Amino acid sequence: MTDVVIIGAGVIGCAIARELSRYRLDVIVLEKEADVAEGTSKANSGIVHAGYDATPGSLKAKFNARGSAMFPNLVKELEVPYKRNGSLVVSFSEENVPRLEELLENGKQNGIEGLEILHREQALEKCPRLSEKVVAALYAKTAAIVCPYELTLAYAENAFNNGVRFRLNSPVLGINRIENGYKLTLSSGDTLETRIIVNAAGLYADAINNMVSARTLEIIPRKGEYCLFDHAAEELAPLTIFQTPTAMGKGVLVTTTADGNLLVGPTAVDVGGRDETDTSREGLEYVLKTAALSVGTLPERQIITSFAGLRAHLETDDFEIGEAPDAEGFINVAGIESPGLSSAPAIGEWVAELLARKLSAEPNPSFDPIRRGIPKFREMDSEERTLFINKNPSYGRVVCRCETVTEAEIIDAIRRPLGATTLDGIKRRTRAGMGRCQSGFCTTRVLEILERELKIPRETVTKFGKGSELLTGRR
Repeated sequence: MTDVVIIGAGVIGCAIARELSRYRLDVIVLEKEADVAEGTSKANSGIVHAGYDATPGSLKAKFNARGSAMFPNLVKELEVPYKRNGSLVVSFSEENVPRLEELLENGKQNGIEGLEILHREQALEKCPRLSEKVVAALYAKTAAIVCPYELTLAYAENAFNNGVRFRLNSPVLGINRIENGYKLTLSSGDTLETRIIVNAAGLYADAINNMVSARTLEIIPRKGEYCLFDHAAEELAPLTIFQTPTAMGKGVLVTTTADGNLLVGPTAVDVGGRDETDTSREGLEYVLKTAALSVGTLPERQIITSFAGLRAHLETDDFEIGEAPDAEGFINVAGIESPGLSSAPAIGEWVAELLARKLSAEPNPSFDPIRRGIPKFREMDSEERTLFINKNPSYGRVVCRCETVTEAEIIDAIRRPLGATTLDGIKRRTRAGMGRCQSGFCTTRVLEILERELKIPRETVTKFGKGSELLTGRR
Protein backbone atom coordinates (compact mmCIF):
# COMPACT_ATOMS: atom_id res chain seq x y z
CA MET A 1 0.00 0.00 0.00
CA THR A 2 1.37 3.37 -1.02
CA ASP A 3 1.05 6.46 1.19
CA VAL A 4 -0.44 8.98 -1.25
CA VAL A 5 -1.93 8.79 -4.74
CA ILE A 6 -2.41 12.11 -6.50
CA ILE A 7 -4.91 12.04 -9.36
CA GLY A 8 -4.02 14.63 -11.98
CA ALA A 9 -0.66 15.93 -13.25
CA GLY A 10 -1.59 19.53 -13.92
CA VAL A 11 0.13 22.38 -12.12
CA ILE A 12 -1.81 21.70 -8.89
CA GLY A 13 -1.12 17.96 -8.78
CA CYS A 14 2.53 18.46 -9.64
CA ALA A 15 2.93 21.26 -7.06
CA ILE A 16 1.49 18.97 -4.38
CA ALA A 17 3.76 16.12 -5.54
CA ARG A 18 6.84 18.30 -5.31
CA GLU A 19 5.96 19.56 -1.84
CA LEU A 20 5.19 16.01 -0.64
CA SER A 21 8.64 14.92 -1.82
CA ARG A 22 10.03 16.99 1.05
CA TYR A 23 8.87 14.13 3.28
CA ARG A 24 9.64 10.43 3.56
CA LEU A 25 6.51 9.25 1.80
CA ASP A 26 5.68 6.88 -1.03
CA VAL A 27 3.82 9.06 -3.56
CA ILE A 28 2.37 8.18 -6.97
CA VAL A 29 0.88 10.65 -9.47
CA LEU A 30 -1.71 9.27 -11.90
CA GLU A 31 -2.42 11.13 -15.13
CA LYS A 32 -4.89 10.04 -17.79
CA GLU A 33 -3.00 11.76 -20.65
CA ALA A 34 0.37 10.97 -22.23
CA ASP A 35 2.18 13.86 -20.55
CA VAL A 36 1.89 16.28 -17.66
CA ALA A 37 0.27 19.70 -18.24
CA GLU A 38 -2.15 18.39 -20.88
CA GLY A 39 -5.26 20.11 -19.49
CA THR A 40 -5.92 23.62 -18.17
CA SER A 41 -2.24 24.00 -17.25
CA LYS A 42 -1.21 24.20 -20.90
CA ALA A 43 -3.88 26.68 -22.05
CA ASN A 44 -4.30 29.70 -19.79
CA SER A 45 -3.13 33.29 -19.46
CA GLY A 46 0.05 32.55 -17.49
CA ILE A 47 -0.68 35.38 -15.05
CA VAL A 48 0.50 35.43 -11.44
CA HIS A 49 -2.25 37.61 -10.03
CA ALA A 50 -1.44 40.10 -7.29
CA GLY A 51 -4.52 39.05 -5.27
CA TYR A 52 -6.81 42.08 -5.18
CA ASP A 53 -9.76 40.48 -6.99
CA ALA A 54 -10.64 37.52 -4.75
CA THR A 55 -13.32 38.00 -2.09
CA PRO A 56 -11.68 38.61 1.30
CA GLY A 57 -11.86 35.51 3.48
CA SER A 58 -12.23 33.12 0.53
CA LEU A 59 -9.82 30.30 -0.24
CA LYS A 60 -9.00 32.07 -3.50
CA ALA A 61 -7.89 35.13 -1.53
CA LYS A 62 -5.88 33.13 0.99
CA PHE A 63 -3.98 30.99 -1.48
CA ASN A 64 -3.50 33.72 -4.11
CA ALA A 65 -1.83 36.06 -1.62
CA ARG A 66 0.50 33.38 -0.28
CA GLY A 67 1.20 31.81 -3.67
CA SER A 68 2.09 35.08 -5.38
CA ALA A 69 4.61 35.84 -2.63
CA MET A 70 6.23 32.41 -3.06
CA PHE A 71 6.92 32.76 -6.80
CA PRO A 72 10.19 34.76 -6.82
CA ASN A 73 12.07 32.12 -4.82
CA LEU A 74 10.26 29.18 -6.45
CA VAL A 75 11.16 30.13 -10.03
CA LYS A 76 14.81 30.49 -9.06
CA GLU A 77 14.80 26.96 -7.65
CA LEU A 78 13.02 25.48 -10.66
CA GLU A 79 14.50 27.68 -13.44
CA VAL A 80 11.17 28.74 -14.91
CA PRO A 81 10.55 31.85 -17.08
CA TYR A 82 8.96 34.51 -14.85
CA LYS A 83 8.75 38.29 -14.79
CA ARG A 84 7.19 40.58 -12.20
CA ASN A 85 5.92 43.11 -14.73
CA GLY A 86 2.94 44.52 -12.79
CA SER A 87 -0.63 44.94 -14.01
CA LEU A 88 -3.28 47.56 -14.66
CA VAL A 89 -7.06 47.22 -14.31
CA VAL A 90 -8.40 49.95 -16.58
CA SER A 91 -11.62 51.92 -16.37
CA PHE A 92 -13.20 53.53 -19.43
CA SER A 93 -15.43 55.98 -17.56
CA GLU A 94 -15.38 58.05 -14.39
CA GLU A 95 -18.58 56.26 -13.33
CA ASN A 96 -16.67 52.97 -13.19
CA VAL A 97 -13.78 54.27 -11.04
CA PRO A 98 -15.57 53.24 -7.80
CA ARG A 99 -15.17 49.63 -9.01
CA LEU A 100 -11.41 50.18 -9.02
CA GLU A 101 -11.68 51.53 -5.48
CA GLU A 102 -13.56 48.37 -4.46
CA LEU A 103 -10.76 46.24 -5.88
CA LEU A 104 -8.20 48.38 -4.06
CA GLU A 105 -10.04 47.85 -0.77
CA ASN A 106 -10.32 44.10 -1.51
CA GLY A 107 -6.57 43.97 -2.04
CA LYS A 108 -5.86 45.77 1.22
CA GLN A 109 -8.08 43.31 3.12
CA ASN A 110 -6.24 40.43 1.41
CA GLY A 111 -2.90 41.85 2.55
CA ILE A 112 -1.69 42.82 -0.93
CA GLU A 113 0.95 45.54 -1.08
CA GLY A 114 1.89 47.82 -3.96
CA LEU A 115 -1.65 48.75 -5.05
CA GLU A 116 -2.66 52.26 -6.14
CA ILE A 117 -5.18 53.97 -8.39
CA LEU A 118 -3.60 55.95 -11.22
CA HIS A 119 -5.02 58.80 -13.26
CA ARG A 120 -4.78 58.49 -17.04
CA GLU A 121 -1.45 60.35 -17.31
CA GLN A 122 0.13 58.16 -14.63
CA ALA A 123 -1.18 55.01 -16.32
CA LEU A 124 0.27 56.15 -19.66
CA GLU A 125 3.70 56.40 -18.05
CA LYS A 126 3.41 52.69 -17.21
CA CYS A 127 1.95 51.71 -20.59
CA PRO A 128 2.22 54.32 -23.37
CA ARG A 129 0.03 52.30 -25.76
CA LEU A 130 -3.12 52.48 -23.61
CA SER A 131 -6.29 53.38 -25.48
CA GLU A 132 -7.52 56.97 -25.36
CA LYS A 133 -10.71 55.59 -23.82
CA VAL A 134 -8.89 54.75 -20.53
CA VAL A 135 -9.55 57.32 -17.79
CA ALA A 136 -8.03 55.58 -14.74
CA ALA A 137 -6.44 52.30 -13.66
CA LEU A 138 -5.65 50.19 -10.62
CA TYR A 139 -1.92 49.45 -10.60
CA ALA A 140 -0.69 46.22 -8.97
CA LYS A 141 3.08 46.22 -8.57
CA THR A 142 3.40 42.56 -7.58
CA ALA A 143 1.52 41.01 -10.52
CA ALA A 144 3.69 38.85 -12.75
CA ILE A 145 3.80 36.50 -15.73
CA VAL A 146 5.07 32.92 -15.78
CA CYS A 147 5.21 30.09 -18.30
CA PRO A 148 2.41 27.82 -16.99
CA TYR A 149 3.34 24.58 -18.74
CA GLU A 150 7.06 24.96 -17.99
CA LEU A 151 6.19 25.56 -14.33
CA THR A 152 4.16 22.33 -14.34
CA LEU A 153 6.97 20.40 -16.03
CA ALA A 154 9.52 21.80 -13.59
CA TYR A 155 7.39 20.83 -10.58
CA ALA A 156 7.00 17.32 -12.03
CA GLU A 157 10.68 16.84 -12.83
CA ASN A 158 11.74 18.03 -9.38
CA ALA A 159 9.18 15.76 -7.71
CA PHE A 160 10.36 12.82 -9.84
CA ASN A 161 14.00 13.46 -8.95
CA ASN A 162 13.02 13.49 -5.29
CA GLY A 163 11.34 10.08 -5.46
CA VAL A 164 7.76 10.64 -6.63
CA ARG A 165 6.54 8.09 -9.18
CA PHE A 166 4.44 9.10 -12.19
CA ARG A 167 2.09 6.88 -14.17
CA LEU A 168 0.93 8.49 -17.40
CA ASN A 169 -1.83 7.15 -19.68
CA SER A 170 -3.55 5.93 -16.50
CA PRO A 171 -7.19 7.06 -16.18
CA VAL A 172 -8.90 6.12 -12.93
CA LEU A 173 -12.05 4.09 -13.59
CA GLY A 174 -13.14 3.32 -10.04
CA ILE A 175 -12.36 3.90 -6.37
CA ASN A 176 -13.41 1.65 -3.49
CA ARG A 177 -12.89 2.03 0.22
CA ILE A 178 -10.82 -0.63 1.93
CA GLU A 179 -9.46 -0.98 5.42
CA ASN A 180 -7.10 1.91 6.15
CA GLY A 181 -7.48 3.45 2.72
CA TYR A 182 -8.69 3.09 -0.86
CA LYS A 183 -8.31 0.81 -3.87
CA LEU A 184 -8.15 2.47 -7.29
CA THR A 185 -8.90 0.65 -10.53
CA LEU A 186 -7.06 1.95 -13.60
CA SER A 187 -7.95 1.67 -17.27
CA SER A 188 -5.17 -0.88 -17.72
CA GLY A 189 -6.94 -3.18 -15.28
CA ASP A 190 -4.26 -2.61 -12.65
CA THR A 191 -5.24 -1.67 -9.11
CA LEU A 192 -3.49 0.49 -6.54
CA GLU A 193 -4.00 0.60 -2.79
CA THR A 194 -3.26 3.79 -0.93
CA ARG A 195 -3.77 5.39 2.46
CA ILE A 196 -4.55 8.84 1.02
CA ILE A 197 -6.03 10.11 -2.25
CA VAL A 198 -5.53 13.68 -3.44
CA ASN A 199 -8.11 14.60 -6.06
CA ALA A 200 -6.42 17.15 -8.33
CA ALA A 201 -8.19 15.98 -11.48
CA GLY A 202 -9.13 19.44 -12.79
CA LEU A 203 -12.13 19.29 -15.09
CA TYR A 204 -12.81 15.72 -13.90
CA ALA A 205 -12.46 16.38 -10.17
CA ASP A 206 -16.22 16.07 -9.68
CA ALA A 207 -16.27 12.60 -11.27
CA ILE A 208 -13.44 11.46 -8.97
CA ASN A 209 -15.10 12.98 -5.89
CA ASN A 210 -18.44 11.43 -6.73
CA MET A 211 -16.89 7.95 -6.82
CA VAL A 212 -16.18 8.31 -3.10
CA SER A 213 -18.27 10.98 -1.40
CA ALA A 214 -22.03 11.37 -1.05
CA ARG A 215 -21.41 15.12 -0.97
CA THR A 216 -21.33 15.46 -4.73
CA LEU A 217 -19.59 18.13 -6.75
CA GLU A 218 -20.40 19.49 -10.19
CA ILE A 219 -17.68 21.04 -12.32
CA ILE A 220 -18.86 23.49 -14.98
CA PRO A 221 -16.37 23.67 -17.88
CA ARG A 222 -15.81 27.33 -18.74
CA LYS A 223 -14.14 27.93 -22.09
CA GLY A 224 -11.76 30.77 -22.81
CA GLU A 225 -10.52 31.58 -26.33
CA TYR A 226 -7.22 33.40 -26.99
CA CYS A 227 -5.23 34.95 -29.81
CA LEU A 228 -1.43 34.69 -29.72
CA PHE A 229 0.75 37.19 -31.59
CA ASP A 230 4.33 37.05 -32.80
CA HIS A 231 7.18 38.41 -30.67
CA ALA A 232 7.22 41.67 -32.62
CA ALA A 233 3.94 42.72 -30.97
CA GLU A 234 5.12 42.37 -27.36
CA GLU A 235 5.87 46.09 -26.92
CA LEU A 236 2.10 46.78 -26.81
CA ALA A 237 1.84 45.50 -23.24
CA PRO A 238 4.84 45.98 -20.93
CA LEU A 239 2.33 45.35 -18.14
CA THR A 240 -0.64 42.99 -18.04
CA ILE A 241 -3.77 45.00 -18.82
CA PHE A 242 -7.15 43.91 -17.44
CA GLN A 243 -10.57 45.44 -17.75
CA THR A 244 -12.86 45.66 -14.73
CA PRO A 245 -13.97 42.09 -13.87
CA THR A 246 -17.44 40.66 -14.29
CA ALA A 247 -19.36 37.75 -12.76
CA MET A 248 -17.81 35.47 -15.42
CA GLY A 249 -14.21 36.28 -14.52
CA LYS A 250 -11.45 38.82 -14.96
CA GLY A 251 -12.42 39.64 -18.52
CA VAL A 252 -10.32 40.01 -21.66
CA LEU A 253 -6.71 40.86 -20.91
CA VAL A 254 -3.75 41.99 -22.95
CA THR A 255 -0.36 40.73 -21.84
CA THR A 256 3.10 39.73 -22.93
CA THR A 257 3.83 36.07 -22.19
CA ALA A 258 6.91 34.95 -20.29
CA ASP A 259 8.40 33.96 -23.66
CA GLY A 260 7.79 37.35 -25.28
CA ASN A 261 4.61 36.88 -27.34
CA LEU A 262 1.58 39.15 -27.09
CA LEU A 263 -1.51 37.31 -25.80
CA VAL A 264 -5.12 38.56 -25.74
CA GLY A 265 -8.16 36.81 -24.27
CA PRO A 266 -9.99 34.96 -22.91
CA THR A 267 -13.70 34.68 -23.51
CA ALA A 268 -15.73 33.08 -20.72
CA VAL A 269 -18.47 30.74 -21.92
CA ASP A 270 -19.86 27.78 -19.98
CA VAL A 271 -19.92 24.67 -22.19
CA GLY A 272 -21.30 21.17 -21.84
CA GLY A 273 -18.29 19.08 -22.84
CA ARG A 274 -14.93 18.73 -21.12
CA ASP A 275 -13.07 18.50 -24.41
CA GLU A 276 -14.68 21.47 -26.20
CA THR A 277 -11.44 23.32 -26.90
CA ASP A 278 -12.37 24.42 -30.40
CA THR A 279 -12.17 28.12 -31.26
CA SER A 280 -14.87 30.08 -33.06
CA ARG A 281 -14.91 33.06 -35.35
CA GLU A 282 -17.36 34.80 -33.03
CA GLY A 283 -15.24 34.15 -29.95
CA LEU A 284 -11.99 35.36 -31.49
CA GLU A 285 -13.65 38.44 -32.99
CA TYR A 286 -15.01 39.26 -29.53
CA VAL A 287 -11.55 38.86 -27.99
CA LEU A 288 -9.91 41.17 -30.52
CA LYS A 289 -12.66 43.79 -30.36
CA THR A 290 -12.69 43.84 -26.57
CA ALA A 291 -8.89 43.86 -26.21
CA ALA A 292 -8.72 46.84 -28.57
CA LEU A 293 -10.67 48.89 -26.01
CA SER A 294 -7.61 48.65 -23.75
CA VAL A 295 -4.78 49.33 -26.21
CA GLY A 296 -6.33 50.64 -29.40
CA THR A 297 -5.60 48.99 -32.73
CA LEU A 298 -4.08 45.51 -32.53
CA PRO A 299 -1.59 44.25 -35.17
CA GLU A 300 -3.86 41.41 -36.32
CA ARG A 301 -1.53 40.43 -39.17
CA GLN A 302 0.94 39.31 -36.50
CA ILE A 303 -1.44 36.71 -35.03
CA ILE A 304 0.31 33.34 -35.32
CA THR A 305 -2.28 31.08 -33.70
CA SER A 306 -5.44 30.89 -31.61
CA PHE A 307 -6.41 28.39 -28.96
CA ALA A 308 -8.94 27.71 -26.21
CA GLY A 309 -8.64 26.36 -22.68
CA LEU A 310 -11.21 25.13 -20.20
CA ARG A 311 -11.48 26.20 -16.56
CA ALA A 312 -12.98 24.05 -13.82
CA HIS A 313 -15.69 26.27 -12.31
CA LEU A 314 -17.80 25.45 -9.25
CA GLU A 315 -21.10 27.18 -8.43
CA THR A 316 -19.61 28.23 -5.08
CA ASP A 317 -17.16 30.41 -7.04
CA ASP A 318 -14.36 29.32 -4.72
CA PHE A 319 -11.80 26.56 -4.46
CA GLU A 320 -12.82 23.26 -2.83
CA ILE A 321 -9.80 22.22 -0.79
CA GLY A 322 -9.80 19.78 2.11
CA GLU A 323 -10.85 16.35 3.28
CA ALA A 324 -14.28 15.19 2.15
CA PRO A 325 -16.56 15.20 5.23
CA ASP A 326 -17.67 11.60 4.74
CA ALA A 327 -14.43 10.13 3.34
CA GLU A 328 -11.44 10.18 5.64
CA GLY A 329 -8.18 10.31 3.73
CA PHE A 330 -9.80 11.63 0.54
CA ILE A 331 -8.56 15.17 -0.10
CA ASN A 332 -10.30 17.34 -2.68
CA VAL A 333 -8.41 20.05 -4.53
CA ALA A 334 -11.20 20.97 -6.93
CA GLY A 335 -12.64 23.97 -8.73
CA ILE A 336 -9.16 25.40 -9.26
CA GLU A 337 -9.83 28.13 -11.79
CA SER A 338 -8.28 31.61 -11.78
CA PRO A 339 -6.31 32.47 -9.68
CA GLY A 340 -5.36 28.78 -9.59
CA LEU A 341 -1.97 29.15 -11.26
CA SER A 342 -1.07 31.99 -8.88
CA SER A 343 -2.24 29.87 -5.94
CA ALA A 344 -0.48 26.63 -6.96
CA PRO A 345 2.65 27.05 -4.78
CA ALA A 346 0.56 27.80 -1.69
CA ILE A 347 -1.93 25.00 -2.37
CA GLY A 348 0.94 22.55 -2.81
CA GLU A 349 2.49 23.69 0.46
CA TRP A 350 -0.78 23.56 2.42
CA VAL A 351 -1.86 20.11 1.20
CA ALA A 352 1.62 18.64 1.77
CA GLU A 353 1.73 19.96 5.32
CA LEU A 354 -1.77 18.60 5.98
CA LEU A 355 -0.81 15.13 4.77
CA ALA A 356 2.55 15.16 6.54
CA ARG A 357 0.70 15.74 9.83
CA LYS A 358 -1.93 13.15 8.99
CA LEU A 359 0.68 10.49 8.14
CA SER A 360 3.23 11.56 10.80
CA ALA A 361 5.76 11.87 8.01
CA GLU A 362 9.40 12.69 8.66
CA PRO A 363 11.36 15.17 6.52
CA ASN A 364 13.20 13.77 3.52
CA PRO A 365 16.89 14.49 4.29
CA SER A 366 17.87 14.09 0.63
CA PHE A 367 15.26 16.50 -0.76
CA ASP A 368 16.83 18.76 -3.39
CA PRO A 369 14.73 21.82 -4.33
CA ILE A 370 16.79 22.61 -7.43
CA ARG A 371 15.68 21.70 -10.94
CA ARG A 372 17.87 22.60 -13.89
CA GLY A 373 16.07 23.56 -17.07
CA ILE A 374 17.09 22.86 -20.65
CA PRO A 375 19.82 25.32 -21.76
CA LYS A 376 18.21 27.68 -24.29
CA PHE A 377 20.38 28.28 -27.34
CA ARG A 378 18.24 31.26 -28.41
CA GLU A 379 19.16 33.11 -25.20
CA MET A 380 22.93 32.53 -25.45
CA ASP A 381 25.45 35.06 -26.72
CA SER A 382 27.98 34.10 -29.42
CA GLU A 383 30.64 33.01 -26.94
CA GLU A 384 28.24 30.74 -25.05
CA ARG A 385 26.96 29.23 -28.28
CA THR A 386 30.48 28.40 -29.39
CA LEU A 387 31.24 26.72 -26.06
CA PHE A 388 28.09 24.60 -26.23
CA ILE A 389 28.69 23.58 -29.85
CA ASN A 390 32.28 22.59 -29.06
CA LYS A 391 31.05 20.36 -26.23
CA ASN A 392 28.11 18.97 -28.20
CA PRO A 393 27.96 19.49 -31.99
CA SER A 394 24.18 18.91 -32.05
CA TYR A 395 23.83 22.43 -30.60
CA GLY A 396 25.03 23.56 -34.00
CA ARG A 397 22.03 22.00 -35.78
CA VAL A 398 19.01 24.31 -35.57
CA VAL A 399 15.75 22.36 -35.96
CA CYS A 400 13.19 25.10 -35.29
CA ARG A 401 14.27 28.27 -37.08
CA CYS A 402 11.45 30.47 -35.76
CA GLU A 403 12.43 29.90 -32.12
CA THR A 404 16.09 28.90 -32.68
CA VAL A 405 15.74 25.49 -31.06
CA THR A 406 18.57 23.04 -31.64
CA GLU A 407 18.73 19.26 -31.95
CA ALA A 408 20.58 19.12 -28.63
CA GLU A 409 17.68 20.78 -26.81
CA ILE A 410 15.19 18.34 -28.33
CA ILE A 411 17.34 15.37 -27.33
CA ASP A 412 17.61 16.81 -23.80
CA ALA A 413 13.80 17.16 -23.68
CA ILE A 414 13.43 13.46 -24.52
CA ARG A 415 16.16 12.12 -22.23
CA ARG A 416 15.54 14.20 -19.11
CA PRO A 417 13.30 13.05 -16.20
CA LEU A 418 9.73 12.48 -17.41
CA GLY A 419 11.03 13.14 -20.89
CA ALA A 420 8.90 14.08 -23.89
CA THR A 421 7.39 11.30 -26.00
CA THR A 422 5.14 13.43 -28.24
CA LEU A 423 5.42 16.47 -30.51
CA ASP A 424 3.48 18.60 -28.04
CA GLY A 425 5.79 17.36 -25.28
CA ILE A 426 8.79 18.59 -27.28
CA LYS A 427 7.00 21.88 -27.99
CA ARG A 428 6.27 22.64 -24.35
CA ARG A 429 9.78 21.76 -23.20
CA THR A 430 11.73 23.55 -25.94
CA ARG A 431 9.31 25.83 -27.91
CA ALA A 432 10.08 23.93 -31.12
CA GLY A 433 6.97 24.57 -33.24
CA MET A 434 5.72 27.57 -31.25
CA GLY A 435 7.02 30.22 -33.62
CA ARG A 436 5.54 32.09 -36.52
CA CYS A 437 5.30 29.09 -38.87
CA GLN A 438 3.65 26.98 -36.11
CA SER A 439 5.83 23.89 -36.79
CA GLY A 440 5.36 24.04 -40.55
CA PHE A 441 9.06 23.42 -41.16
CA CYS A 442 10.34 21.58 -38.08
CA THR A 443 7.74 18.83 -37.63
CA THR A 444 9.48 16.28 -39.85
CA ARG A 445 12.83 16.75 -38.10
CA VAL A 446 11.23 16.45 -34.65
CA LEU A 447 9.47 13.28 -35.82
CA GLU A 448 12.82 11.84 -36.92
CA ILE A 449 14.48 12.67 -33.60
CA LEU A 450 11.61 11.14 -31.59
CA GLU A 451 11.75 8.01 -33.75
CA ARG A 452 15.50 7.69 -33.25
CA GLU A 453 15.63 8.51 -29.53
CA LEU A 454 12.58 6.46 -28.48
CA LYS A 455 13.44 3.63 -30.89
CA ILE A 456 9.88 3.43 -32.19
CA PRO A 457 8.42 3.41 -35.72
CA ARG A 458 7.86 6.93 -37.00
CA GLU A 459 4.19 6.23 -37.74
CA THR A 460 3.59 5.61 -34.01
CA VAL A 461 4.85 9.06 -33.00
CA THR A 462 1.90 11.20 -31.87
CA LYS A 463 1.06 14.84 -31.39
CA PHE A 464 -0.34 14.43 -27.87
CA GLY A 465 -0.94 10.70 -27.25
CA LYS A 466 -2.76 7.72 -28.68
CA GLY A 467 -5.18 8.67 -31.44
CA SER A 468 -3.15 11.69 -32.62
CA GLU A 469 -0.65 9.91 -34.87
CA LEU A 470 0.60 12.10 -37.70
CA LEU A 471 1.45 9.33 -40.16
CA THR A 472 -0.72 6.44 -41.31
CA GLY A 473 2.02 4.13 -42.56
CA ARG A 474 4.89 3.67 -44.99
CA ARG A 475 4.75 3.39 -48.78
